[in-house]
Amino acid sequence: MSEKLEKGLEVLRAEMDSKAKAFFSSCVNCGICAESCLFYTETRDPRYTPIYKTEPLRKLWRNEYSFWGKISSALGFSKTMTESDLTDWEELVYDGCSMCGRCSMVCPVGVDISGMIFKVKHALSKAGISPEGLVGATQRAVDIGSPMGITLTTVQAMIKHVEEDTGLKIPMDVEGADYMALLSSNEIALYPEYLESLAKIFDHAGVSWTLSSDAFEATNAALQIGNKTIAGQLVQRVVDGAEKLKVKTVISPECGHAYTALRWEGPNFIGKAYPFRVVHILELLDELQAAGKIKTTGKEGECLTFHDPCSIVRRGGINAQPRNLLAPITENFVEMADHGNMNWCCGGGGGVSSNERAHELKLTAFNKKKSQIEATGAEALVTACSNCRTTLEEGVESNEMEIEVLGLTEMIAAHLEERPAS
Repeated sequence: MSEKLEKGLEVLRAEMDSKAKAFFSSCVNCGICAESCLFYTETRDPRYTPIYKTEPLRKLWRNEYSFWGKISSALGFSKTMTESDLTDWEELVYDGCSMCGRCSMVCPVGVDISGMIFKVKHALSKAGISPEGLVGATQRAVDIGSPMGITLTTVQAMIKHVEEDTGLKIPMDVEGADYMALLSSNEIALYPEYLESLAKIFDHAGVSWTLSSDAFEATNAALQIGNKTIAGQLVQRVVDGAEKLKVKTVISPECGHAYTALRWEGPNFIGKAYPFRVVHILELLDELQAAGKIKTTGKEGECLTFHDPCSIVRRGGINAQPRNLLAPITENFVEMADHGNMNWCCGGGGGVSSNERAHELKLTAFNKKKSQIEATGAEALVTACSNCRTTLEEGVESNEMEIEVLGLTEMIAAHLEERPAS
């Protein structure tokens, strides 16, 4: 038995908990999950059927945990697991699955298919069978602090520019602040206007906040590759930064997987509860608006629609907040046919956007989102996840679509009511 296979099987067996056994026992092979997956609907390749992507784990269950499988194995009739069972599925789970969770929503017997796929990814990652790009991003996150290799010096340079442009001070390492804001690599490298928007909104609302020089990065590349051990290390870095500054709340930025990793999976990864609250930036903005601390003026005249990021809305429960925030500043807002919890993924989640090998498949999968957007007749597309934003921008450009892609936090900042001159 090869070392990779041995390690992969060791992790798969460890992942075979009561939930996994119950799920595989319950699956009736109906195939309904296929029509919920944009990688299947846009390719019609049966390999991209969500439940099929769990096959390494399901095969292990059949052979070693099911009644008839145990008998077949004892009699030598079952096919043993091979390294190809792992390597052949590597492309399916990393290129052809964005971990959006839509398949889990439609399963008639309640199988958490995306959760089972994550278990497969965890085994592949531990066995050293993962895309090179994701491996590199994860290693940079550990060694440098950012999957894109962004350093504190880069962040400090961005802060300097924001301060010059706004005249506002960006607080860094302020002990006792109410909120510690996090940034994603995308926002630092591609959308520095996000930090500028935070500065304007928090100044307007009178929010006590800070950044941390020890923990400025929110993106958890290890969640995307499926490595729970490293995911825990990256979460712990944020926890240590927050505890050092004694903040009450940590703010996840416009990044879906950052929110999932920190808010929902983080305590499980590190094995303890946080001494602080975690909120997504949209949750905080909604709270501030409801409390009358954010006052906006003017409305967007063009027709707008909203792309619901899967990890924030479907998997994170932040459904009403973006709509609450859009309502006062839009006069021509239209929902997509499938929106909210059943919205279609942009195609770039789960590390797909960081996996160069998956680029063409990602663009093919984007056809689902393209048709969804075009059906609204919208002139601009708003979202609240930097990873979705880059994927949407790539899809729009590739398909020569005449539609602008906007960030919601920046829209709020652009409509802030001016304070009276003192």
